[in-house]
Amino acid sequence: MPNTITVSVPQIAKMIDYSLLHPTLTDADVLSGLQNARDTHVATACIKPYHIPLARQELDGTDVLICPVIGFPHGNSTTEIKVAEATAAARAGGAEIDMVVNVGKVLSGDWGYVRNEIEKINKAVMDNGATLKVIFENDYLKPEHIIQLCKICTEVGAAFVKTSTGYGFVKQADGSYNYKGATVEHLKLMKENVGEEVQIKAAGGVRTLDDLLHARSLGVNRVGASAAVAILEEARRRGIGGDPVEVSFKLMGE
Repeated sequence: MPNTITVSVPQIAKMIDYSLLHPTLTDADVLSGLQNARDTHVATACIKPYHIPLARQELDGTDVLICPVIGFPHGNSTTEIKVAEATAAARAGGAEIDMVVNVGKVLSGDWGYVRNEIEKINKAVMDNGATLKVIFENDYLKPEHIIQLCKICTEVGAAFVKTSTGYGFVKQADGSYNYKGATVEHLKLMKENVGEEVQIKAAGGVRTLDDLLHARSLGVNRVGASAAVAILEEARRRGIGGDPVEVSFKLMGE
């Protein structure tokens, strides 16, 4: 039996955080991306904090929110610096803040540190009218780490849990560096272990419309994608429009 889901182009667009995070992006590249974000009506433009003024210039008055990243991509700053960075980003216009956990502390099992950091950043973000997404960087973690992070995020009231940065490169057996990003296994694990009020964001490896639709079928609320324009163009080519229609999709990885 084919895998099917009922969806519209506006629903697809509002699942997408348009990723403008590659380290080589110039100001002109980001400006072009922000214009694409505005024109495609995605959920947010996901940007580096220093691009918040440019994003406000291009997106104010639109339905696209600004989503700065904090402690990105490795999460290694001190808690105090992350809190200050998140506070500044929210006050500058960030409506949603994506932070990276301290991966080394997660792998050390120092859950008191991890919880304290997430809780402090979440409070700082919420106190300034924004919401927090917590990036786990699943490529580095074992299932037990992911489960514990889901529990902590549920307990402290984070808005989202997120699989990956898209830059969590792991050394492979052949000596090369690569990453998987969002996987079906991890998305199911996260869905099973977060509270009902916590949303899920899949990032890293969500490159096609089929990837997005499969993720949506698993209960994913948001995806991070640099290929937002291509995904929405593919949706229209496949007959998806302004009203929900049933569409089939290939499974991620096929």
